[in-house]
Amino acid sequence: MPDGVVAPPRPVTPSTILADELTEICRQLEFAADADPALVDRLRRSRDLAAGMDPYLDVCTTRESPALAELARRTRSADWSTSTAGTGLEQEMLSGHVEGQVLKFLVHLSGATRVLEIGMFTGYSALAMAEALPENGEVLACEMDPEVAHFAQECFEQSEVGRRIAVAVGPASETLERLAAADRQFDLVFIDADKPGYTGYLQQLLDSELLAPGGVIAVDNTLMQGQPWLDDAEVTANGSAIAAFNAALTYDDRIEQVLIPLRDGLTLIRRVDR
Repeated sequence: MPDGVVAPPRPVTPSTILADELTEICRQLEFAADADPALVDRLRRSRDLAAGMDPYLDVCTTRESPALAELARRTRSADWSTSTAGTGLEQEMLSGHVEGQVLKFLVHLSGATRVLEIGMFTGYSALAMAEALPENGEVLACEMDPEVAHFAQECFEQSEVGRRIAVAVGPASETLERLAAADRQFDLVFIDADKPGYTGYLQQLLDSELLAPGGVIAVDNTLMQGQPWLDDAEVTANGSAIAAFNAALTYDDRIEQVLIPLRDGLTLIRRVDR
């Protein structure tokens, strides 16, 4: 890409992947001499239905704050391919506008004052939740990578509510152990970290008192690009991990859950009263 030009995000959600596939099919049919015009038109309408959904959700959702918009801009402008933070980082890991607003709603609806985030990346979701907290509220965000944590901290310092966010750098499982030993409790937990670690993080939360009575756990990427339900030989390790995680939830009688088709999937979990 030329200097100063930000590459558009690649399709990473079921709806955007579907739109991309339909766009390619339409393009190929345009060059087919025997293509049925009525069929091509139906495909175009299907493409437009899939492609238009996320932009429409964005338009119909309350605007993000200037601080969140700037954090998103910085994240999308960064060249993660050259980052010394390691491989696998990309702008598509950003939670984004609509999901950020959903997380803010969860804070408001739950009356949360203590929020735990497992997997922070550049801090969009942490900042979004912090904006919804009362003055005495706190987000404790776990992030494995020091470079990414530093990037996020710089963004937090530009926000009036950045002081409500504390960052714990290091393996999240170890941080959870320390928090449990210190008798810490959280009203809302957001999990958006390494996908093979999801089951372990959930077990740590449920096997301890980290989740406050009436608390809610939100888990990101539980649709994982459609891989959990596709019969596809190219399913990734992350796709397999999410499929196993989703399946395990259905057999755990300690909880109840709902998977919401927001972006790449958001599962809400609560502990059943004991």
